[in-house]
Order: sequence, then structure tokens, then C-alpha cells
Amino acid sequence: MQYCLYLRKSRTDIEAEAHGEGETLARHEKILLELAKKMNITITQIHREVVSGETIASRPVMQQLLTEVEQGIWEGVLVMEIERLARGDTIDQGIVAQTFKYSDTKIITPMKTYNPSNEFDEEYFEFGLFMSRREYKTINRRLQSGRVSSVKEGKYVANTPPYGYERVKLEKEKGWTLAPIEEEADVVRLIYQLYTVGERLSNGQFKRLGAALIARRLNEMQIPSKKGGKWVIASVRDILINPVYIGKVRWNWRKSVKKMVDGQVTKSRPRSKLSDCLIVPGLHPAIVSEEVFNAAQNLMAQNPPRPMGEKLTVKNPLSGLVVCGKCGRKMSRRPYSDKTKYDTLICQTNFCNNISSRLELVEEHILNTIKEWLTEYKLKWKGDNHTEGSLQTQIKIKQKALNKLKAELNTLNTQLEKTHDLLEQGIYNIDTFLERTRSISVRMDNTKKEIALLTKDLQTEIIREENVISIIPKAEHLLEVYHKLPDARAKNDMLKEVLEKVVYVKEKGGRWHNSPDDFEITIYPKIPYSD
Repeated sequence: MQYCLYLRKSRTDIEAEAHGEGETLARHEKILLELAKKMNITITQIHREVVSGETIASRPVMQQLLTEVEQGIWEGVLVMEIERLARGDTIDQGIVAQTFKYSDTKIITPMKTYNPSNEFDEEYFEFGLFMSRREYKTINRRLQSGRVSSVKEGKYVANTPPYGYERVKLEKEKGWTLAPIEEEADVVRLIYQLYTVGERLSNGQFKRLGAALIARRLNEMQIPSKKGGKWVIASVRDILINPVYIGKVRWNWRKSVKKMVDGQVTKSRPRSKLSDCLIVPGLHPAIVSEEVFNAAQNLMAQNPPRPMGEKLTVKNPLSGLVVCGKCGRKMSRRPYSDKTKYDTLICQTNFCNNISSRLELVEEHILNTIKEWLTEYKLKWKGDNHTEGSLQTQIKIKQKALNKLKAELNTLNTQLEKTHDLLEQGIYNIDTFLERTRSISVRMDNTKKEIALLTKDLQTEIIREENVISIIPKAEHLLEVYHKLPDARAKNDMLKEVLEKVVYVKEKGGRWHNSPDDFEITIYPKIPYSD
């Protein structure tokens, strides 16, 4: 049987490396290989985790290792400490413990070998995981407490500075602060000026601009955003509400929130209210005055965002389906007004020149296009007798290729077993044996990757074959009942069963030059195509 190494850095290791103590994974690899040599254990794979994640979900190499352990590939796993395997919550610890237990896979450390099928080793293993979780919590609390203390001292603890500033190391003490970048600071002042006072008109009066118009002005002036791209509404609003520009430091503005969704823990970082954040005077200089900042907040309070319940109500039957053919972003519904008297479909990207259209016209155009496509598709399906057979032929060819790869993998496994015999016979020394097993292991890994890719491709072909047939009744049912559906959400759900996306382009406005429905759409039915 084969053994593998699992190497992972802890937060303590990263801090130690920063102080010049050497590369952790290389040091641990050397220790564990010497242990394997001493125990006469054959190492055929080394798993290196280069990310430091709290959960299994955030550690891809650990996920791969657990999959291999489940499949019974390894007799045992060598690791520096059991804490390296799982330091997350009790669910993750339980997954690790049960995976090793039910696959009867040993865990070997320099201090002790754990046999999960042994009752006493199992208890010791679970206790070790519990203590590692407790240690992690203690370290995390200390780190968070240190960050909060730094914030209260006015230091800037985030890694990315806001627009208008750069991070500067504090002299003769730990921590960072901010220093203005004058060119960007002038842009920040301009944003506050346009929002609170406005731009001067030809008659000498001032006209206030909203966030959308400010973003447009900045793009017209060829001023790049923080990431070097175009300005969008959200970027302008974030600058207008960030107290960093009056010399303060904000903490917990977008703290991580965990929720259970469909049995999986998901993370999000919603924006908090200013009243829920820790805001203290910072060590950095302000860019705008408090009077200007407060004026901006008062103006924003007069135009609050819509209630969450209203946002979550689907009123656009094309929601999430129509993509702008010019900038590639999703198009949105603009509610009717006294001026337009109807809903419109628009691209809200302020620098995009795609012309909007009446929502109901786009909706009907999409239905007519589906009808035309369905007619052509049915004719092709009936006339092209070899279509189904062609798909079956592709599936058979890929199945044969998959079987061949699996046979190659079995051959490599046999070769690996022979290296054990050569080691026992003294033909191979340990170094030669490790070199040979590593070579075979690389070929096995490449074969496994090819098997995984081909398996995925084969599944896509099978789904495609199923959808080629099922798309016809779905589209027919859509056209039959669409106008009888009770609301926009039901229409949207049914459209998404048939369509992947719709690309929309309109070059000219319809008031003077052309008809209102002079636009182009391209539909993409939900049929997976293989290359």
C-alpha cells in the first residue's frame, strides 16, 4: 500500500517565516521523509497546502486528500501534527475523523501513529482535534483583539488602501497608516464638490450631480478608478460615505457573515450601517472637511435605497437573462414614469452607449425568436437522422478512451507494486526507490487528471444528448402557457429553463430615426455544446 505526505503552514509558521526561520514546508517535508525512511514507508505522493484556511471548503488540497482517503488509496498519511489536518469547526473535525476511521487509514506523526480503528487512538485523535480547535479560537481572538486595538489607536489595518490614499509604515512602531496621493485626493474633493455643491453652469449657477452623473463625468475626463477601469455608481457612493476622508478609521464596515444555505456554510460581506461600525480618529490626514462630509450624508439620507422587500420582488420577467451586447453586463428594468408610461430595459453601466427599449417589446421579440428557433430546430431534428446516432458515437468513443486511461492507471499501479519488490530485493536503495515512485506517481496524477477531464466531458455529452431531446417540449410548453403565467417571477423561471442568456444590442434611439423595436437580440438555448 501507498503512503503520502500532507504539508500545511499554520499561521504561526507564516509569522515565523517572516522573522527569518526558513521555509516551513521544506523543513517539514525533510523531517517526514526521514521518518518514512526510518519506518520503511513508501511515499508516493506529497500534498502541499499553500493556503491557510479555517475550513475544509477553503482548502482545496485537503479536499483532494480526503477524497483519496475515502477511496482507500492510502495506507496512511504522514503529517507533522494532527492539528494540520483539521482546525475548523466540529463539523469539519467530524468529517476528517470519520473519513480516516471508515477507510481505516493511519495518521502518522513524528510523535505518534494513530490507528482510527483503535478505540483508544480514536479518542486521542478526537481530543487532539478538539484542542487544536480551541487553540485556533484563542489565536484568532488574540489577533482580532490586536486589530481592534490598532484601530482604536488610529492605525489602518486593512491591506488595501482606499482611493486617494496609500499605505505608509509607521516609524519606530508597529502598524500602518495612510498618506494622501495628491492626484487622487483632488478627484475625491471633486466628487464631494459635485455632489454637495454641483458644477457651475454657463449662467453662473450650480447644478448638483448624483452618483451616476459623477461617475459619467469622471469617465468623460478619462480619470481611471482605483483598479484602473471605469467608474461605476457604487464606487462613487462608497467614497461619499467613507469617513476615512475626514481623517477617521472605520472597522467592521463589511464584516464576514456566515449562513447555512442548502446544507452548506456560505460567507458574505454585506455593508453595515455607519452606526454599527467602530469609527475612531485616525493617524492620517483628512482630504475633505467634516462639514462637507456631513452635508453629503444629509443629502444621501434624502435619497435612501429602496426597502429590501421591494428589491427582492421580481418585477422583470427578463431578470438575469438579458446581457448587454456592448459591455457584457446584465441589463435591468427601469420602472415606468409619467414621462415614459412604460417599463424599459436598460444597461445601467454609465459609460455604455447601448440604447434602451420598451421591456414588453424585448419580451415579445424573445418569444418570437424562440418560436422561430424551435421551428428550425425541430425540422433539423427530423431531417438530420444521424444527429442522435452521432451523439451516441461520440459518447462511445469517449467511453473507450476513458476505459483505456483506466487500464493505464491499473498498469501504473502494478509498476508501483513492483518497485516494492525491487526495494525488498535490494536492487533499489531508498533514494532510487523514492525517485522511481515519484516518477510513477507523477504519471498516475496526470492520468487521473485526464480521467477526471474525460469523465466530465463524457457527462456533458450525456447531458447534451438528454437536453437535445428535452429542450423541444420545454420550449413548446413555454410558448403555450407564457402569457397565462401569474407573475413576472413565474415567467422568469420558465424562460431560464429554456434559455442560457439573451444578448441585446440597439444602436439608435427610436424617437426620430427608427421604429421602437429596431434592436437585435441573440438567444442562447440551454443545450450544452462540446468543442
